[in-house]
Amino acid sequence: MTTHGGFEPVFCTIVPPHVLDKLAQAEDPALAGPARRTLQRDAFERTQRRLTTVIGATAVAAVADGKPQRTIHDARHGTDLPGHKVRGEGDKPGKDATVNRAYAGLGATFELFWRAYQRDSIDGGGLPLNATVHYDRDYNNAFWNGEQMVFGDGDGEIFLDFTIPIDVIGHELAHGVTQYTANLTYFGQPGALNESLSDVFGSLIKQYTLGQTAAEADWLIGAGLLAPRVTGKALRSMKEPGTAYDDDVLGKDPQPATMDDFVRTGRDNGGVHINSGIPNHAFYLAATALGGHAWERAGQVWYDVLTGGELKEQAMFADFATLTVKAARERFGEGEELDAVSKAWEQVGVRTL
Repeated sequence: MTTHGGFEPVFCTIVPPHVLDKLAQAEDPALAGPARRTLQRDAFERTQRRLTTVIGATAVAAVADGKPQRTIHDARHGTDLPGHKVRGEGDKPGKDATVNRAYAGLGATFELFWRAYQRDSIDGGGLPLNATVHYDRDYNNAFWNGEQMVFGDGDGEIFLDFTIPIDVIGHELAHGVTQYTANLTYFGQPGALNESLSDVFGSLIKQYTLGQTAAEADWLIGAGLLAPRVTGKALRSMKEPGTAYDDDVLGKDPQPATMDDFVRTGRDNGGVHINSGIPNHAFYLAATALGGHAWERAGQVWYDVLTGGELKEQAMFADFATLTVKAARERFGEGEELDAVSKAWEQVGVRTL
């Protein structure tokens, strides 16, 4: 694990601000209203995250034993966190499907990191996994606030329940892994790497749970989250960045697949949810070139870089790419793994140093 001086006060949501901005401008108040309220709530929670970083978070007892410690709370459509406890570790499933999905998703995330990489919870030391469901009303997002997961129910018009896609749960918890390891700055290319790593491990968690090979996976982030009226299949596509949705209300997926189309913007923390399509695509190319289960070789290389101690908080795409080439060589030698990783970065236009 890297030993940085302090954690970045990052508040990470699954739905990018540019999507909610677009929705907030819709003529239909049934679409614009929830989007505006979600943006306001996100701004408040982002401020709370910064304050928590200043005054310090509440200490949580952890037991590093390779077993998850999950607790699910119900906000009952309020915004006080964590809310009312409704399910603890080992409790039987209840009647609330949202609670059950959140519990299962936390478990699936824990299992992937433990079984594939021998990492005990997101901090590597058995950190309890806490989540809150039914947050606010018509809340169109899910987020990691530095301490726990929070899920909205969606507005039913554009977004459905945010516990439906298991990769959304995995994505947000993976932000916690980054927080406790490389602590990538949440702006520009380092921020896009931060987002990409969450997409990578979110996708791997889904693939691991389904027992899929790289060839069998859909490589979509958030499939099943969009309501039937939306012309789209997911929030993002690692296989084909820029094709996840093309909707009259949401607009067109803006993600680039290569550096030729890199987006320069001051919005969305310098395009962290947009330019993440480039390293996402590199991982997809490496994983599918190698075949088999993506978490075993390509995922191992990415995990080695994230947790190896050499990835700097301000790392650019080229820095990360160079470290993946080094990690592939150190773990697997001069073989197909090294070739697949090197070619993947070349294909997306990122030079290795």
